[in-house]
Amino acid sequence: MKITFLGATESVTGSNFLVEAAGKRFLVDCGMWQGRAEFEDQNFQDFAFDPTRY
Repeated sequence: MKITFLGATESVTGSNFLVEAAGKRFLVDCGMWQGRAEFEDQNFQDFAFDPTRY
């Protein structure tokens, strides 16, 4: 099993994890950014990866 952390690396909101195991891949806890305006602005940006691949 491999877990990749794709969000919330510098904050407790905006969490996003990619889990890969047994030939399957899925995203877990695709959370929203909350708090200061600069965090919330990230809710409207594109993902740093292609979510259609998961």
